[in-house]
Amino acid sequence: MAGNLFGSGLVATALQTSTGAGDALAGVLLLFMGISLVLSIISIAGMWKTFTKAGQPGWAAIIPIYNYYVLVCEIADRDMVWFLLSIFIPFAVIIPMIDVAKAFGKGAGYGLGLFFLGFIFFPLLGFGDARYRGASGI
Repeated sequence: MAGNLFGSGLVATALQTSTGAGDALAGVLLLFMGISLVLSIISIAGMWKTFTKAGQPGWAAIIPIYNYYVLVCEIADRDMVWFLLSIFIPFAVIIPMIDVAKAFGKGAGYGLGLFFLGFIFFPLLGFGDARYRGASGI
């Protein structure tokens, strides 16, 4: 009886179907990873340029927690409490992002863009014509 099951091709058909679905899933995941990689590189490049405009080292953009420290404490000129809040309460970083935007002569809407769509707004800030004004711009 088992010989008939394997000989009939039912098992082979089931394996082909699952392999096709697996290939589609792998393709979608690979596409998602590729898009994520491109957006990460664009975001890092924009943050790097933004940091150098603000007189900070560009390499700080690639250090995960240190880059938030530089944004919050150095560029936005907030104290350590805001840095800790931004680590533990994600939406608390909206206020320092608005301060970053204002330090470059931009409005609060731009700061919201830095928070929600950083991969778009950091390159615009870094590669655009905005100049860093420091805490006086806030």
